Amino acid sequence: MIPAIGSSLFDPSIAQTRAPSASEGMAQAAKPQPVGGASDFSQVLSRVMVDAVDSVKSGEATSIQGVSGKASTQAVVEAVMGAERTLQTAVAVRDKAVAAYMELSRMQI
Repeated sequence: MIPAIGSSLFDPSIAQTRAPSASEGMAQAAKPQPVGGASDFSQVLSRVMVDAVDSVKSGEATSIQGVSGKASTQAVVEAVMGAERTLQTAVAVRDKAVAAYMELSRMQI
């Protein structure tokens, strides 16, 4: 049975609360939040680059262990694929940074 409107299922306390408006939600989302305790972009970028170098080094070390028979083929493939993804990401970020620099250099002052 479907209850009638205004029946005992209506909870007046729910009606008193309101959802944040779209502009309030956007204002909260626009507030800058530090990532991993970093306070500026250069620290974040530095940490990402250190992680990328560590990933590539790990892939190389696992490859060497695989050649010497100390690591399984699956471990070698996973490490190399991870290093390859990291390298592709670094190249994509570099390309975007160069494109942004070129865009800025073409702007008229």
